[in-house]
Amino acid sequence: MKKITLILAMLAVIFSTFSCYDLKFGDEFMGEQPESSGATLDTMFSSYANAERVLNKAYTYLPYGIPTSVDSKMGNNTIEALTDLHRSFRNNVGDGPVNLYYSGVLDATTESGNQTYLFGYGRGGRQYSAIRYAWIYLENCDRIPDVSPDVLAERKAEAKMIIAISYAEMLRYVGGVPLLKRSINVNDEMVFPRNTFSETVDYIVQLLDEAIPDLKWSWDTNNDGRMTSAGAMALKLRVLLFAASPTFNSNEPFHPEADEYSCYMNYDASRWDRALQAGKDFFDALEDNGYYALITKDDPSVTGTTEHDRYRHAFRKAYYERGGTEVLISSRAAGYDVSAYSGFMGERYWVGPTLNYANMFPWADGSEFIPDPDDPSGFDWANPRKQPFFTPDGNTPGTPTRDPRLYETIAVPGDIYINGTVAPLHTNADGYDANSSGFQQMKFLLQRNTDRDGVPIQWSYIRLAEVMLSYAEAINECKNGPDKTAYEMVNAVRGRVGLSELSGLSKDQFREALLKERACELGFEEVRWFDLVRYGREKDFRKQLYGLRSTGIASVDGNVNASPTEFSFEPYPLSDRYWVNTWDTKWYLAPIPQSELNKNYGMTQNPGW
Repeated sequence: MKKITLILAMLAVIFSTFSCYDLKFGDEFMGEQPESSGATLDTMFSSYANAERVLNKAYTYLPYGIPTSVDSKMGNNTIEALTDLHRSFRNNVGDGPVNLYYSGVLDATTESGNQTYLFGYGRGGRQYSAIRYAWIYLENCDRIPDVSPDVLAERKAEAKMIIAISYAEMLRYVGGVPLLKRSINVNDEMVFPRNTFSETVDYIVQLLDEAIPDLKWSWDTNNDGRMTSAGAMALKLRVLLFAASPTFNSNEPFHPEADEYSCYMNYDASRWDRALQAGKDFFDALEDNGYYALITKDDPSVTGTTEHDRYRHAFRKAYYERGGTEVLISSRAAGYDVSAYSGFMGERYWVGPTLNYANMFPWADGSEFIPDPDDPSGFDWANPRKQPFFTPDGNTPGTPTRDPRLYETIAVPGDIYINGTVAPLHTNADGYDANSSGFQQMKFLLQRNTDRDGVPIQWSYIRLAEVMLSYAEAINECKNGPDKTAYEMVNAVRGRVGLSELSGLSKDQFREALLKERACELGFEEVRWFDLVRYGREKDFRKQLYGLRSTGIASVDGNVNASPTEFSFEPYPLSDRYWVNTWDTKWYLAPIPQSELNKNYGMTQNPGW
């Protein structure tokens, strides 16, 4: 919310400051606000080509989850650094996790750059910028002279979806927000009262319902990345599932100061029913229209010399590569080239997945790795009956023993990482850094340069696997336990990487299995934080987190530093976070900066801040 007043003022001033200079096109046009180039509304909407640039500008403000110069939240940290999955170790002044969250010092007065509230650095500003350009398009596109009615209806629906996505992001971070339902005129009074949680949810759903009939179900390769009705239906399910979850849908508010702006303030089972219906609508439409499906190892585009490699590549294509049949909404805000990730790659040594997260991934046959993934003592690390990551086979790294998604998500001891060499995670490796968790993030960074070269990057905002798991969750909550369809959904996701099927679970057991499955499937895709928040998982915020020390003890060529094939292991506790001993449910929503409240346009503070 930090920039809302500035953006609202810009919305008003824009109409009084347009000049009559020539409109700038191409990258130069896209790199700045159209009106700053001297464009007038008449010029911007004098042709279909010009108007497309305005809508494309709105697209550039879509959420982007990997830290880049576009959206460098919390000092190049992913939001998983605030969950039980990941840990930051760097203590630079610009780092949010260590300096604000782990220490518990974040408050409403903290407003320095990317330390500003949860995932700050312009998040609120970016969303209102997207809304602004979408409304400029919606209110002026009818004057475009050279566009067919059908295409114009599609583009209007795309603009509505961009607005819906922007509000959906702010809903998850801060709850209800001021809803701008038009562009702001220069003569308008700058009073924008905060809308309730319920009103924000309903408006998002309204926009999506309006957009769905006019959007294509899917696009061809040339238009990949445009909004679709499939994406709109998927986002509707995500929003309704979030809103129906216990933190926000309860007769007992999640915080003593909670109000109608931060939650519903009561329980209503029909909210779960709405989520269930949204899931059913999506899969009914999928049955009618086809196209979207999980990418499997048997897909002709999937490569690999072993079955494990093909499982990994299929999973990678699902989240990393553009196109395919799984991505429902994607963002290209960081550009085309993988060099956009270069800063994040450089930060990998200062963060690391936790052993708690690694323990969530099952054995390759689908059986649990340890009975309690939060307790490393459940596995005999000193004398393992089975190697936890690789079985030595005369090669580096050896034969994988676990869920293929583990290796695609986390760089584990002995694996190839970044540039085709063994990851320096073991204590006797050249370049080993003791200030780590013993793991590094693999997802989005990948094993080799060739994995990244020539692959246009994207942020997969919603993909099919999430929709399947969300629908299974809604069924479980509405029907007092999983039915055949719920099992089919989660088992299809597991089966894509060769895991055994789940069966015979109670409602509570199925919920726990689903939350773990979502962590394994969707790690580093900005899902885990919101799962912990919406279920009020205090135990996961407060639990002890662990790292893993590994030491190379054997190698095919005798060089245990560079190419170890066997290891010794030692779990160790990571330093506590403030939350472990002093938990407060205020953390479920981010604080609104006090300077923003002082502007008195209508925003209010979140509970506890």
